[in-house]
Parts: sequence; structure tokens; C-alpha cells
Amino acid sequence: MRSSPLSIAYIVRDPLPPRRADVATLFGAELPRHGVHAALVGQAAAGARGQASTGSMHMVGSLGSRFAAICSPFWDLLGLLRAWRRRRPDCIQVRDKIASAFLGWLAARLLGLPFVYWMSFPIVEGFEVRRDAIRRRGRGRRLGLGFGALWLAHALRAAASRLLLYRLVLPRADHVFVQSEAMRAWLAARGIATARMTAVPMGVDAALFERSTLAPSADPRLDGRRVVVYLGSVAQSRQSGFLLDVALLLRARLPEVLLVIAGDAPSADEMTWMRREIANLRLDEHVLLTGWLPQRTALGYLLRAEVGLSPIPRGVLFDVSSPTKLVEYLALGIPSVANDIPDQALVIAESGAGLCVPMTAPDFAEASLRILEDEGLAAELAARGPPWVRAHRSYDILGRQVAQAYSSICPPCGSIP
Repeated sequence: MRSSPLSIAYIVRDPLPPRRADVATLFGAELPRHGVHAALVGQAAAGARGQASTGSMHMVGSLGSRFAAICSPFWDLLGLLRAWRRRRPDCIQVRDKIASAFLGWLAARLLGLPFVYWMSFPIVEGFEVRRDAIRRRGRGRRLGLGFGALWLAHALRAAASRLLLYRLVLPRADHVFVQSEAMRAWLAARGIATARMTAVPMGVDAALFERSTLAPSADPRLDGRRVVVYLGSVAQSRQSGFLLDVALLLRARLPEVLLVIAGDAPSADEMTWMRREIANLRLDEHVLLTGWLPQRTALGYLLRAEVGLSPIPRGVLFDVSSPTKLVEYLALGIPSVANDIPDQALVIAESGAGLCVPMTAPDFAEASLRILEDEGLAAELAARGPPWVRAHRSYDILGRQVAQAYSSICPPCGSIP
């Protein structure tokens, strides 16, 4: 335990109350065991109450507001002030926000506190991808001044964000937490000191993912089928149509196969697109699209699966990511097929609990069939996953590592034995 408690004022990008495990579980359950306590600052989810303040959470504003993009840095500053009034923090930390990070850095310097940035996603590059997508959509079309203004606004946001984050915030942060070792290397190439960065990959709550405590789904549509599962969001930007290409190849070789896509889309339009694609490919009998499910219900579907799929598109946005789904499959003892983004390649290589292949439909189909048709291989892969996750990617392990990092950031607060 710490010799004295550490208090963090933590500005987050995701809506409050938090749902992401690397916020809710890591900061809500694991870090307090080591004497590290976070007061979360941010906005309420769309449609939720936008003003609430407790000892551990300060919500100011709503992400459903049409002015959220402009107002959120000032809302965050107000939330930070409320957190400071309740208890003076030992450091200020900002996650995936850029203007708020600059304001948080200024506040930290005025108060004489360490400033920490938590980077779980390359936000600047995401802005640039959005800018370029708008330009491609408008190329060759006469969309008028309004469209040009839209592109200009996104271009200015991307340029300003790049300047703030890479020239001002990250070089001056006392520490930077990153999503993966690949992101750490990527930022090091941009001049950020490796010694000031700690990689915190996605993990799981070991107690929640204990297979013996979960009930398999009783959905009769799974009976008599060879179930392959994908857990996660459905979106064209994530190339979700790739899953259907894999399903087509599996059906040709294994008529009783059923691909379960356990997840929702960010919008009704995206879900309509996916259902239309399933119908057009005549895969209605071979693809089950569940939509949003409570977590334990979704895990029940996973328990009925023989193979878990984790295709993540290659590119600047996802190559530095740390996908959760692969670790969740392994924690439940589900043999997995994943493509070769760096973190997934690392997990498969270290755990030996799955097959790593390029992200092509034939490669994924062949790897899945190899597991489905070889009971010995499937059993061997399944047995390796849970112990590796408990030893390397459970949040109790990650929590201790993060707490040790905070001890070096704020040494007067004590140390972790």
C-alpha cells in the first residue's frame, strides 16, 4: 500500500459516468487498492443530467449539447475547479482531449502540480482522417460554400490540435500514459522521451471474466451450430463488412457455421447498412447480429463460441491501439484469430492462445477452419488463454503497474512495495 494517498484530478473524453474498463475498473476499483484515488471530470452522456458533483466525479455540461465541442474545455476547467475545492489534487491528468489538456497543463503549472496526459487514441490523426474524408467526398462535386466551410473547419481543428498536442502539451507533460508499446515507440519517434511514457494496454476484470461464474446463452438459434463470434462495434470505418466476407467463405466449407456479431453500431444508419449487407449476401441464416447487449448477456454468447475473431484495420489510427476483444476471448478460453496489428501480434505470440494472420478474408477463414476442424489444437489454444491473461492483462496486475508509475511521477506521495 502507499505510505500516503494520492489524489488525481482526471479529465476524461468519454461520457460520465464511465463505461470503459480502463477508466471504470482501473480507476474506480483497482487503483484505490493502492492508495490512488481519481476525481473524474467531464461531460454527461447525451440525454443524461449534465450537472452533478460528488467526491469522485464532477460532471459539467453534456456531450449531447450542440455546443459541446466548443464548450467542453471550459466545462472541464469548471469541473477541475470543483474537484480542487473538494480536495487539492496531487496531479492533474487529461485523457484524449487537446484543448482541455492545454488548459489542464496551465492549471498544473500555476498550482505547482505534475501534469499527466493519457493517450488512448491518436486523436489528432483521427481529426485528419475526418478532414480528408470530407475532402474526398467533395472532390468533383458542386456542394457549395457550406461544404467548403465544413472542410475548412475540420482542417483548422486538425492543424490547431496537432500544434497544441505535439508541440506544446506532450513535450511539456511530466508523464504520458499510452495505449500500447507500439504507441510508445510511435511517440518516441516524434521526440517524446521514452522514460516519460508508460504503456498501459487494455485488460479485463479477472473476476468478471471467470468462465465458471458465467452462464452460456440459451438462445436456441445457436443450437446445433458451429459458432464463431465477433464482440465489438459495427461500423464502416472499422471495415465491419470484412466479417461477412469471412462468413461467406466459412459457409462454403462448413454449412452449419454461424457468425455471431455481438455488438451495436454508433448510429442507426450503420446498423441498417450492416443488416442490408447481410441480406444482400444471403447470409441471414449464417450471421446473427445481436445489437447492444448487457455485458453478462454478451459474455453468454461468447461462451457458446468455438472461435473468436478480432480483425482490426491496419493504419495510423489502429496500429497503435490495444484491442480489448482479443484479451476478453483469451480470458474466457476461446481460441482466437487476430490480425497483425502490433499489440495483437504481441498477445498471440506471448500467450500462444490463438492464430495471428493478415487481415484478409481467406486468411481469417482458413485460420478459423483450422481451429474448428482440429479438436486437439482448439483445446490447446483454449487452455493457454486464461492463465496468460491473469498474469499479464488483468486489471489487478495493470493497476499495480500504473500505481508504481504514479509513485515516480509524485514521489512525495510514497511508494509501492
